[in-house]
Order: sequence, then structure tokens, then C-alpha cells
Amino acid sequence: MHALSNSLSFDHPTEVNVWLRQLATTAVSAVHPDTLLSAGQLPPRPSGRTVVIGAGKAAAAMAAAFERTWADAYDDADLSGLVVTRYGHGAECRHIEVLEASHPMPDELGEKAAQRMLDSVAGLTGNDLVVALISGGGSALMTLPAPGLTLQQKQAINKTLLRCGAPIREINTVRRHLSRVKGGRLAVAAHPARVITYLISDVPGDDPALIASGPTIPDATTPMDALEILERYSIDIPEAVRRHLLSDDTAPKPHSPEFGLDRTIIQARVRIPDQGCH
Repeated sequence: MHALSNSLSFDHPTEVNVWLRQLATTAVSAVHPDTLLSAGQLPPRPSGRTVVIGAGKAAAAMAAAFERTWADAYDDADLSGLVVTRYGHGAECRHIEVLEASHPMPDELGEKAAQRMLDSVAGLTGNDLVVALISGGGSALMTLPAPGLTLQQKQAINKTLLRCGAPIREINTVRRHLSRVKGGRLAVAAHPARVITYLISDVPGDDPALIASGPTIPDATTPMDALEILERYSIDIPEAVRRHLLSDDTAPKPHSPEFGLDRTIIQARVRIPDQGCH
């Protein structure tokens, strides 16, 4: 940072403010979906349906950009789907429905959105294509508790994990194993349709399984990993949650055949420099 400060010279505080605004605008533009998605990144048009699903703070902007790019490349008559984003972050789309829900604490609208996404991919065939648009914040925005669990239980556990300062890797491990859609379960529900996932990363290391808890990405962790995290932070574990984690064996495995034709594209990454500023 010392070298950077020596290379910049400002005569007035207003110049600093202008420079900072320009810097922020440039950074945001570089990772905006309109900039990231090109026709060359589109999958071939399927002979069947194309269903778009998605979740995250950038999901609506991603949906609008995808819809425009798809329409330029193909006839968009067979395009449908829905995405969920944070309140106040919607965007206008022609064929993709945009829903809004709460972040960072999940709410009932996020639960309904996740259920509708699960319903939208049911009954697809090998001729169909599912496009998943996933960005940071999607884990809270797409909350569908595992069978036997309630939204209130997930809300309480999520709130406690956030309060105690657990890292996002641990928080999302717990979220995946208490969910009906995370940890690759949404992709399994769409099988045998092919799933193409576009990601905007907000996590160090850019692990696809961590971004929005990986609804279309297989999970290498186990329910016992989630239970160990809850116990290590001395979090009150409802009996139904404990029973679920001790008995659940439904998590898709990384090499499950359901993921054989799927593809993941990280459109924007969190860059971790090799060396600090000097």
C-alpha cells in the first residue's frame, strides 16, 4: 500500500472521492453479469426445454443478462424458470420469473422459492437443459429444510452460527446437510436433464460447493461433519436435527452418475494475491 500511496497525488479531498467512486464503478462493472456472460459461454440449445433456476444477490441481474444473451443466440420461446434474489435487487425479465426474499436470515418467501425451483426441475428428460445462476447470498435466499425439519430450526441455527463467528465454510457445511436442495440435491432432482451452472464467487478459494452451499454441486462433506461443527460451537441442537444428521445418507457423492454430464463455469472469482501490498 505504501508504493500505491506514493504513486498517487491528490490536491483536494474531492479528487480522492472521485477517484474512489471511479475505482468502485470499475470494479463493479468488471463483475457485472452483463460484462461476464457472452454468447460463447452458452451451451448448445437443447431439443427439449431450457429451465433457468438461480439464487443469490446477483441472481436477478444474471437472469436478465442470460435471457438477453440467449435471445440473441437462439429463439427464446422455450426459455422459462425462476430465480430468487435479495429484497430490492430484482431485475426485469421476459421469461424468467424473479422472486425476492430475505438475506442473510432466511424467511418463508425464500423457502417457497426453493420449493418452486425443486418443482420446476421435476420430471425433466435427457432432452432438457437446466441453467443454474448462482451467486453469493444464495444459501440464505434458497432455504428448504430437509424432511422432518422446520424453517424455524434452520433460522435459529443459522443465526447462532453467524453470531459466534463461524467461517463460511463451516456455516455452509451445516446448511447443506439440513437442506433438500443444497449440496447437489437440486441437480439430482433435475436428472436426467443436463445442468450448466454459472457462478459468481464470493468465497476465498472459489470452491463451487461453498458458493450458495452448492445446490447443483456434489458435496464432499458428511452429515457427521455438520454435527461436529454444531457441537464444537456448543449450539443447541434440536432432537429432530440431531436425528437427521445421524441418519441421513441422501447426500449426493462427488462421483455420482447424476453429475456426469453437468458443467460448472465460474464467471467471477475472489482473487487472493500471493503477496501482500508493500
